[in-house]
Amino acid sequence: MNMQTPHIDEWMENVTYDELSVGQSARLVRTVTLEDIQAFAAVSGDINPAHLNAEYADATMFHGVIAHGMLGAALISALFGTQFPGPGTIYLGQELKFTKPVRIGDTLTVLATVTEKDDEKKRIAVDCQVSNQKGEVVLKGVARLMPPTQKVRVPRVNAPQIQLFDPEARQKALLALTEGLDAVRCAVVHPCDEGSLSGALDAAQHGLIVPVLIGPEGRIRRVAEEAGLSLEGVEILHVEHSHAAAQLAAEMAANKDVEVLMKGSLHTDELLKAVLGQPALRTGRRLSHVFRFDVPLYAKPLLITDAAINIRPTLPEKADIIQNAIDFARIMGTEAPKVAVLSAVETVTPTIPSTIDAAALCKMADRGQIKGGLLDGPLAFDNAISPEAVRIKGIDSAVAGQADILAVPDLESGNMVAKQLEYLAGASGSGLVLGARVPIALTSRADGPTARVASAVLAVLAAHDSRKKQEADAWKSGH
Repeated sequence: MNMQTPHIDEWMENVTYDELSVGQSARLVRTVTLEDIQAFAAVSGDINPAHLNAEYADATMFHGVIAHGMLGAALISALFGTQFPGPGTIYLGQELKFTKPVRIGDTLTVLATVTEKDDEKKRIAVDCQVSNQKGEVVLKGVARLMPPTQKVRVPRVNAPQIQLFDPEARQKALLALTEGLDAVRCAVVHPCDEGSLSGALDAAQHGLIVPVLIGPEGRIRRVAEEAGLSLEGVEILHVEHSHAAAQLAAEMAANKDVEVLMKGSLHTDELLKAVLGQPALRTGRRLSHVFRFDVPLYAKPLLITDAAINIRPTLPEKADIIQNAIDFARIMGTEAPKVAVLSAVETVTPTIPSTIDAAALCKMADRGQIKGGLLDGPLAFDNAISPEAVRIKGIDSAVAGQADILAVPDLESGNMVAKQLEYLAGASGSGLVLGARVPIALTSRADGPTARVASAVLAVLAAHDSRKKQEADAWKSGH
């Protein structure tokens, strides 16, 4: 087994029993963060809403989120184990009294003072007090310890890092982007399974869409009844089969009767064929799909394109795919998105065609053929998202290590990257089809309600951006 030398910041040296005296003391200072509370909940399993649910906590006697009482106790233990008396200390017992709540942002000072020494048993009693920045005692008690009897000096090893990922908080932040926006009229195409129907109704409950369900009415109502879903007040347009549903939805979009299309339980090809069959929905750009992922180990949302529609895109098609993604990233609030054009390596290699395409795409961006983003490539996946990999390989790039968009070589590689992020990295994903006059919320049969609502959010934001552009164009033509 290979063992790495631990990273050492400093050394820990203990205080032996013989070096201790009554009245001797030590301190530890720590500011409590929301992340500390969440990490303690994750490790301990104590998910009391008083610690994690702001709305619930506001209604309690504490009027806000408070830290776990034992989090303060853990700081006392940290002082004993690392500084005073330090390595080799055996914790025998602890009396605790919780006197005031600890809140996010409180700076706690742990003061431990030796009050008794038992020379026969080599044990000590320690008075413990934890105070906040106001000098108020929040926790106090007496600890009984068996200090080390031999002097020890050991390297201080970095503790394992806990990566906190709160999908619910990420979802709320995404939904917050639609605050103040009107619900858009949305054609839900052939929602004849529970997932697609419940996803549309959930999006409606969030005030995102006004759904128009298009498909066999009897079948839709059976699905709703079996799933316990209410269709009260929901418009249903009856057609016999999925082809007809796609056709009618595309016609409604072309006639501006709806602003968004949402895929139900039909093949993607059926829906996109109907869209492409409507000249009024064409923009002159290639249709492409973009995934948006919240990845636990990445600091910002990550877009991946195209992993769902274009199988082996040509160079001009890749330019359209990237332009679609840049325009969408700007809608989502990234003013100058960084685009990493992926390949297997970061050097232009004639035997790897995707590296040639990447170099050409970057030059196209330099010449203004792709606008609004910053491109670099070819970049291998690690160089696109890892600053450490960039440092090790000595890559000089404004994109490498901090990409907003990953432009993949083809559908196969993109689909594998997307699925790996979702199933191995725990990423929360959503998806949208771009390049038509209306956005198309495109979800997988395996997607849950959260992903479907998130896809609806993307579509609503794109629809409102399109509405603003149309209003601006109309104003210009009128003046």
